[in-house]
Amino acid sequence: MNRSKPEPFHRSITGSDFLQLDVAAAAPGGRSAWLAARLRDAIADGRLPVGSRLPPSRTLAAELGVSRGVVTEAYQRLVEDGHVAGRGRGGTVVVAVPVTASPSRAPAPEADVAFEPRPDVFDRLRAAPARIDLTPGVPDLAAFPRSAWLRAERAVLTGLSATDFGYGDPRGAPAFRQSVANWLARNRGIRADAADVVVVAGVAQALGLLATVLRAHGIAEVAVEDPGSLGARQHLRHSGLATPPVPVDDDGIRVGALRSPAVLVTPAHQFPTGVVLGGERRRELMRWAGAGGLIVEDDYDAEHRYDRPPVPALRSMRPERVCYTGSVSKLLAPALRIGWVLVPERLQRDLVDAKRYADLGNSVLPQLVLAHLMDSGELERQLRLLRRRHRRRRDAMIAALARHLPSATVHGAAAGLHLTITFGRDLSDVDLATAALARGVKVQPLSWHRQLPGRPGLVLGYGATPPGEIEEGVAVIAELNRAR
Repeated sequence: MNRSKPEPFHRSITGSDFLQLDVAAAAPGGRSAWLAARLRDAIADGRLPVGSRLPPSRTLAAELGVSRGVVTEAYQRLVEDGHVAGRGRGGTVVVAVPVTASPSRAPAPEADVAFEPRPDVFDRLRAAPARIDLTPGVPDLAAFPRSAWLRAERAVLTGLSATDFGYGDPRGAPAFRQSVANWLARNRGIRADAADVVVVAGVAQALGLLATVLRAHGIAEVAVEDPGSLGARQHLRHSGLATPPVPVDDDGIRVGALRSPAVLVTPAHQFPTGVVLGGERRRELMRWAGAGGLIVEDDYDAEHRYDRPPVPALRSMRPERVCYTGSVSKLLAPALRIGWVLVPERLQRDLVDAKRYADLGNSVLPQLVLAHLMDSGELERQLRLLRRRHRRRRDAMIAALARHLPSATVHGAAAGLHLTITFGRDLSDVDLATAALARGVKVQPLSWHRQLPGRPGLVLGYGATPPGEIEEGVAVIAELNRAR
């Protein structure tokens, strides 16, 4: 089976989302010292505040691919320094007072439309019956942590007073905003205060609110990746913004083709191609932002990675030029409708006003339950569980494609919840997806996510589908492809 960029599917995860640790940066023979230094830095700059629990040594060692002794030695160095203390069953806890530090400021290092679906295309597809659902962007919903959620909900309700059930802050519950800030520091390399976080009803609402704010600041268009998310494009257009396309290649968005004052990007795992924004492109994009451009970063499924090190968020590099959005839709369930957005300080008041007039703020109780899950480490445990399940399903889809569609090119297998395949011959991917749905298999045609002409293909989700159904669904697609 041809692949645009060969990817080593057999390797385990390299690096840890915790503090974006990548052991490849350590000097030979100096891994414990390197790890201890990274932890000291995180304590000093506030990413690990007092009371934070470090990951269990066995867990962190497994994620980094090192012996447990490397981690225990690093932890012991911090114990001796007085930065952390062992609390038995309570784990290893940060006890040092962090140095107050402000977020770092990184130095500034026309086409024809191919196809445009109707606005309600996703609603219609979701409502269509199917035996096998390969819709992208959905995690393993059967793995939702119901017992942990109920325990957290009982704990939260027990501690609430009567006044806590009144109207809240339109920015979101303060406790949850602090938990999000801590989560982003640990897992995405972003240093932020709770005051920087605005809670929203998923990334979809974040895009709508940002569009309102940007239009008020004189921005009439936001460039988008091509191919890129049709859903994101629809939300921006509905809010009155133009969405000129910018081509994507194996290194991500072609920054040199940017002609708009703002751009929406998915740098950690580009949708739908799955490529990571390359190092030189990141630097080029930062230079573009430094010259006055504004970046909207959709960090939609950065947690799900299998064969590559963690990739820091753009927001961690230049917060004054990046609007950052994320959610729990790809981590727990889209039905929760909980996400967050961080914007440059000059846009924050307008964003809060837009949120206030939209809905007065998200429901508070689910926010507090999520805060409990984040603070207790339950959400990290859920992520580790999902990675194992999703990886098995990804491997099942790769194997099925190799057996049934060996001529297709596979893209984006190193991370995420979907694969994209492209075909070398001319065909209508919309017709192929329609025929598959008639046979009970739900997929998305790649052309839905294009404004520019390009190779036909399909976007195939595997996160929510058992391996046996993945095999059957791919076999049906292959049969239909041969018949066309």
